[in-house]
Amino acid sequence: MNTVELEKLNEQFLLQDELYSLCIESGEGDIPVIKVMNEHASALISLQGAHVLSWIPKGEQEVIWLSEDATFAAGKSIRGGIPVCWPWFGAHESKTEFPAHGFARTTSWEVLSTEALENGGTRIIFSMHRQPENDHMWLPDTSIQFNLTIGYKLELELITHNNGDSAVTIGQALHTYFNVADVSEVFLHGLDHTDYLDKLENFKRKRQFGPIVIEQEVDRVYLDTFNDCVIEDKQLKRNIIIKKIGSHSTVVWNPWQETAEKMGDLGLQGYKKMLCVESSNAAEDVVTIEPGDVHELWVQYEVQKTN
Repeated sequence: MNTVELEKLNEQFLLQDELYSLCIESGEGDIPVIKVMNEHASALISLQGAHVLSWIPKGEQEVIWLSEDATFAAGKSIRGGIPVCWPWFGAHESKTEFPAHGFARTTSWEVLSTEALENGGTRIIFSMHRQPENDHMWLPDTSIQFNLTIGYKLELELITHNNGDSAVTIGQALHTYFNVADVSEVFLHGLDHTDYLDKLENFKRKRQFGPIVIEQEVDRVYLDTFNDCVIEDKQLKRNIIIKKIGSHSTVVWNPWQETAEKMGDLGLQGYKKMLCVESSNAAEDVVTIEPGDVHELWVQYEVQKTN
């Protein structure tokens, strides 16, 4: 995006005051990014994918993990942050040539509005439109909107509209990479006595007992999940609380050392510093949207300090 285009975007969406700011700049790989600062937090969002790259509440360390070797290039997925997976999760069920996790995370999104909220937060509303490179993959008669609210809590809402005369089925996820001090020393609470599909054992169905501890590669789809999840990180002296609505599955993923080295973009021992906890509609939890209906996937993150 050239300077003139950036200037036009800022003329329309710039927010500036003593307590807050929002501006759009040219980021790495010439991919535009939105920089947000307000009285509660700061954030960085790529216009490609409406992809959150950073969220730092005031007085806190970074909450979102981004690989030091992440690639920033048009049409390429970014390793880390909060990728938006839509309108399918994982591999496409019939088209092997289609990209994993859909095309939303590699498509440029449009900013519809920006707003400084009375509570000191900032709201950005995005939409994504058909483009030549994704038109053949787009579900008929669907549209999508993404609402992002940045404050001492981070709220994300992915809204899918079925504007047609037939039902449509979607899979989706907010594929969040959380920043942790040492993944082998954190505990993930909230999924006790929950069944999951173990992707490393051909989707074998198993049951979780107690908190999740990461001591090896983990790639699981937890089913019928409704409770809050909590990432307990004693080294960083904080809990990350994950609330969600409109999602009945939770994906937990860490590639561990061997797989991370094969991936090539996780950075030197980057797997130790991240844990993916993904609020999703995946596997047995794909969503069917009836004609004229809407599905909303809402997620909220909050950091609580501990001793």
